Amino acid sequence: MNIYDIAKKAGMSISTVSRVLNHKTNVTPTTRKKIEAILKEYNYSPNAIARGLVSNSMETIAVVTVDIRVPHYAKQAYTVEQAFSSLGYNVLVCNTGGKLNETKKYMKMLSEKQIDGVVLVGSVFNDICKDPEIVTYLKNLPVVTANGKVNLPLSYSVLVDDSMGISLAVDYLYKKGHRNIAYVKDLNTDSANRKEQGFYSAMKSHGCTATEENILKTSYGFKGGQEAANLILSHSPRYSAAVFGEDLTAIGAIKTFQKAGLQIPDDIAITGYNDSEYTTICSPELTSIDNKPELVGQCCVQLLVNMIAGKTDNASIVIQPELKIRESA
Repeated sequence: MNIYDIAKKAGMSISTVSRVLNHKTNVTPTTRKKIEAILKEYNYSPNAIARGLVSNSMETIAVVTVDIRVPHYAKQAYTVEQAFSSLGYNVLVCNTGGKLNETKKYMKMLSEKQIDGVVLVGSVFNDICKDPEIVTYLKNLPVVTANGKVNLPLSYSVLVDDSMGISLAVDYLYKKGHRNIAYVKDLNTDSANRKEQGFYSAMKSHGCTATEENILKTSYGFKGGQEAANLILSHSPRYSAAVFGEDLTAIGAIKTFQKAGLQIPDDIAITGYNDSEYTTICSPELTSIDNKPELVGQCCVQLLVNMIAGKTDNASIVIQPELKIRESA
């Protein structure tokens, strides 16, 4: 027996049965009692798809990220998943690897499932979501982007001021007496570009020379940090400090410097970014920028809930990061 059969048996409309199934208040006690008796008699368990077609909501949202294994992505995705789950939503988590074709595949699937909204985690989607096919899939869906901004009709953003975050690191190093500072860029995303601009701005504000020579490009992760450290070791005069755009990359550099006999922070000071668990399990513990991933996730949830509810007084949000001082700088 399906919802249509229940409605026919009760002599009610399908929408009335749906309101009872979804525990809505605009049903008279007599009507509710009659429908619930029929549901109990036939041991009815509502099909999620059928219920969604009637109520115009599948009570499902999706979290689309690059790689759930990356700590700050994981924290944001976990926060969103837990919050929506507590609100009674089903949550789909999709890992795209930052690849266009994978993103297309997931977006097509999500649009077919008629989900209620999407949270995009990562500024990599700024460019990926310019693809016309993806725009078609998302143009009628509420979308919130964590630390990114996509140009879609129903879209808002929760941004971290990454430029300010890197400026905090440079300001701190300057106060510690450092003037010859390198910035290690290990990604090519909108967030990474904002960090690079923050480095230039902070150096300029202190009257320090900063050119392209101060920007060391490498790959993300431990190996990329090793490569960046070797570049710094071969540079003359050697930098007295290095600001990294990611914690794991910074730790790869720390290990390489230590193998080369350098003392940290006496010979070279290091800062990371994201304030991940990596910062306290390395030695020395890593000074890092806390980009508030849980707060970002919470704000994404609130924005998306408001959008799903049809509220129109929403606004994109900018969150200020915080410097966490430890032993490496």
